[in-house]
Amino acid sequence: MSARPSTVLRINLVDPSPTPEALAARYRAAVEMAAFADDRGLTMVQTEEHHATDNGWMPSPLTFAGAVFGATRRIGVTVSALITPLHDPLRLAEDIAALDLLSGGRLMTVAGLGYREEEYAAHGKDWAGRGALQDEVLETLLAAWTGEPFGYRGRTVRVTPRPYTQPHPLLLIGGSSRAAARRAARLGLPFFPSARLPELAAYYDERRAAYGTEGWVLQPPERTALLHLSEDPDRAWAEYGSHLLHEAQTYASWQSAGIRSAVRSAATDAETLRKEGVYRIVTPEECVGLAQEAGAQGSLILHPLCGGMPVDEGWRSLHLFAERVLPRLEAGAAARTAG
Repeated sequence: MSARPSTVLRINLVDPSPTPEALAARYRAAVEMAAFADDRGLTMVQTEEHHATDNGWMPSPLTFAGAVFGATRRIGVTVSALITPLHDPLRLAEDIAALDLLSGGRLMTVAGLGYREEEYAAHGKDWAGRGALQDEVLETLLAAWTGEPFGYRGRTVRVTPRPYTQPHPLLLIGGSSRAAARRAARLGLPFFPSARLPELAAYYDERRAAYGTEGWVLQPPERTALLHLSEDPDRAWAEYGSHLLHEAQTYASWQSAGIRSAVRSAATDAETLRKEGVYRIVTPEECVGLAQEAGAQGSLILHPLCGGMPVDEGWRSLHLFAERVLPRLEAGAAARTAG
């Protein structure tokens, strides 16, 4: 087994000044980058769901996942998170089953409630009733994927075809609240805290024991860093720091004080953002050092199109990783295996 960290390609297609033409080029580049990552053995493409934005932040992650699966053979796609209460439960069960079949089981979905009332308003969903909506959609998914008839809103329905992965596609519950942990424990689903929250993971295990269900916790690392590679980080910060800051400030503006996130930033300028260390521009050599620090249980999260980063600069970052970092990680993993 490889001892190198997992390697993640984060894609959310943010553009501070989106036009249809620019976004079309960015979408095409993202799928091409996913194929490039697949060819070079990266582990995962990670994307997410947001609505009613001014910057094109990914609204249709399942559609994007389908495009990635059509262009790749091995790499997985994680949707972290899908705002599941916004979706029609039966339609969602069909869509995820179809993607699971298309990909041969490469889709991982993290079900989240979201944290923006305007997203619920845009979709005609009740923000105050989001917990009940979440319960309904999750229970419906699990029943639908059995392929058997079940009761749904007063009628009997059946969803086909059954997914490729049995007993069902990989589905985790995300969040930073006890309610999310309880929901995951009750349904016997894995729990994905939105930040490293050991006390919440322990509470999930307590509730799982009380419910008599199976499950596990996927904890984020102590420190999460979103990476861009450059041979000259000072120059890259000067030229492209505004893109990283745009994404960081947009994300922070959506989150209330009670929301805990592994990638939350309080920066008001690029210099402060750089010092925080959540968004990092590193040389290939520094990236190798980060991989060695992370070890086999860690991950490197590449974010080549962050905040509307020019596509050409995103490609430069990915090529540096593929040509100057991956070979050293693979050599190190091979040496440890041989030893």
